[in-house]
Amino acid sequence: MTRYTMSHWGVYEVDGNADPPRLVPFRGDRDPSPIGLHQLSAQVMATRVRRPAIRRSWLEQGPGAATEARGREAFVEVDWDTAIGLVADEIGRVRGRFGNAAVFGGSYGWASAGRFHHAQSQVHRFLNTIGGYVRHTDSYSLGAARVLMPHIVAGMNELIAEHHSWDVLAEHTRLFVCFGGVPAKNGQISPGGVARHRVREGLAALAGAGARVINVGPVADNLDTGHPVEWITCRPNTDTALMLALAWVVRQQNLHDRRFLESHCVGYPRFERYLLGEEDGVGKTPAWAEAICGVPRARIESLAREMASSRTMINVAWSLQRADHGEQPFWMAVTLAAMLGQIGLPGGGFGTYGPANTMGTPHESLGGPTLPQGVNPVDAFIPVARIADMLLHPGETFAYNGGMHRYPDIRLVYWAGGNPFHHHQDLNRLRLAWQRPEAIVVHEQFWTATARHADVVLPVTTSMEREDIGYAAGEGVLVSMSPIIDPVGESLDDFAIFTRLAAALGVEPAFTEGRDSRQWLAHLYDQTRRDYLERHGIVLPDYAGFRERGLLDFGYRSRSHVMFSAFRSDPSASPLATPSGRIELHSTRIASFDLPDCGGHPSWREPREWLGSARAASFPLHLLTDQPRNRMHSQLDPSPHSAAAKRDGREPVHLHPDDARARGIIDGDLVEVFNERGICVASAVLSERIMPGVARIATGAWYDPEQGTGRDKHGNPNVLTADVGASSLSQGCAAQSCLVDVRLLRGSPPPVTAFTLPELRTR
Repeated sequence: MTRYTMSHWGVYEVDGNADPPRLVPFRGDRDPSPIGLHQLSAQVMATRVRRPAIRRSWLEQGPGAATEARGREAFVEVDWDTAIGLVADEIGRVRGRFGNAAVFGGSYGWASAGRFHHAQSQVHRFLNTIGGYVRHTDSYSLGAARVLMPHIVAGMNELIAEHHSWDVLAEHTRLFVCFGGVPAKNGQISPGGVARHRVREGLAALAGAGARVINVGPVADNLDTGHPVEWITCRPNTDTALMLALAWVVRQQNLHDRRFLESHCVGYPRFERYLLGEEDGVGKTPAWAEAICGVPRARIESLAREMASSRTMINVAWSLQRADHGEQPFWMAVTLAAMLGQIGLPGGGFGTYGPANTMGTPHESLGGPTLPQGVNPVDAFIPVARIADMLLHPGETFAYNGGMHRYPDIRLVYWAGGNPFHHHQDLNRLRLAWQRPEAIVVHEQFWTATARHADVVLPVTTSMEREDIGYAAGEGVLVSMSPIIDPVGESLDDFAIFTRLAAALGVEPAFTEGRDSRQWLAHLYDQTRRDYLERHGIVLPDYAGFRERGLLDFGYRSRSHVMFSAFRSDPSASPLATPSGRIELHSTRIASFDLPDCGGHPSWREPREWLGSARAASFPLHLLTDQPRNRMHSQLDPSPHSAAAKRDGREPVHLHPDDARARGIIDGDLVEVFNERGICVASAVLSERIMPGVARIATGAWYDPEQGTGRDKHGNPNVLTADVGASSLSQGCAAQSCLVDVRLLRGSPPPVTAFTLPELRTR
């Protein structure tokens, strides 16, 4: 019998003849990701947390002791009973003195592809059982879009599921215009898991069928179809200006679809006044846009005509909305697509292909096993990227999605799943904020920076060490995840840890409902089995039969899909979930918020940091921080696969040869990338495939600050990015608006210590 496991990189099979066990690609995946093959590598296993560990000062002096020592102090390993007792006492102290609104339940995605042993679900269920917690909303990946898009067209989850399937694009799309590329490296993953990788073959089929592909942006190597791709260089953060000029040409040459704008949209006349300059005295002409984005006005004019005369898909990368005023390029892409009148037609409209494998799948999303999390009685929340603001400024107000809210006073951070010292911006600022809580408890599998900056570290199993159910949402595959190795050290799964804590706090029956983990798995599977039969007509085996088969594939239910076809056919019978039921090119609701940095229609708003700002005189390179090719975020960074993409053990910084030459840098030099927020050491890679004036560093190198200076030794670019909200509408992550400079590293390079374990003592 074949044994399987599932991860965010894909389904993997277990080689039963290998000793020790090893993973091999799933035979049903034509383009498997190599990332997950290294989950059991010796280098990864060497960084595991093996016993409960308590920061020395916190153990000896109590909560709040020497918080400035977090990240550099020794840990004392203790037994589980001691650790559970300390954590339970601290939870009781904080709840008793300050209430549950003083507890922040931190968990940010990607912790496990398993549906039961999913850290975010487990920690939220536990904290709800004991009276609630302060939560986060939205995501670093899509902070601006998740808030904006429901106002103007649909929520992001619906949009992701609605995309044209790749076969529809190949058959109907004749012009594929990408703002920010379609990086196949990003398509290696999907939330919850991948069964069959489609991005690479989807792009190849699209171009092979004759579609012209245009890549608009500052780099050219983020879109590969196997066929020629036109690269239009465009300054970072200026896509909105370019799209406005394209719209201006479409309007001036009477190429816009007036009938569609009247029947399926609201607010176009108001937007048109802005476009033509009647609102602010500035027509959004190609000449106006050229001065901002650097694209020649003649190419803007010709591209607009090409888009209007072809079945055109406008594709926008998620990175565009991770910027100052990140709402605007997404809103403008929808507006431009509406003016072309192709939304709802096969192969036309707008999309976000590439950031994950999910978009373009031909499979229906059937739903899957879900652990109920209960009800959170605490109303307080933060947008996920505002955690440092919350810790540094308790009691202050913040704007979000039209409302005013107040940051809570957090005394206890309880984190299970995720790594804020990867995701967050301006890590030196986060380190200061991280000193504020009196207690930080972390469930971790590895000695990441988050674990090193905690007070209590509880060792957790990986998906390699536990039974679970994997479900590739939208991929039509259910996987019985088998344990491959024994738990490492004294690690327990999150459910076992929370069960012990719940018992210590007197709420075990409410948390477990009388079930152990195996009983929960059978219960969740049986619920799914009934749902599939009743709602979808799919007959599944019982749980024992599922375990025996190992994998259930519903690929036979795949079908071509056209995005928004029902809405296009009859917008009254199939309205959108917007206030008007139509596409809102001017949003009366957003306009009513009266925000200084996000009005009622898409517009060009100058970022705080971009190549056209006065700040560029001091920091003349725009830093892009993209997703890595050889890992997902910071996961598996210790692996040999991740190490192979580095030079001298550091993350590469990609530079144009002209920028390197001006600084006396040659390929392979160790350099410092810097601004007033921080410095990181990286290895220079020179390429003609990046614009002059632009630098690029992939995120995810484990944070490795040098004691005393805060300089990151490993190439983590989030010591440089700004910790500010995209706007007062969304408060989303704005990492892509960042100016830096680069210089040769002088003196001996500092050693990389990111994977060196902290000092561990025993009692």
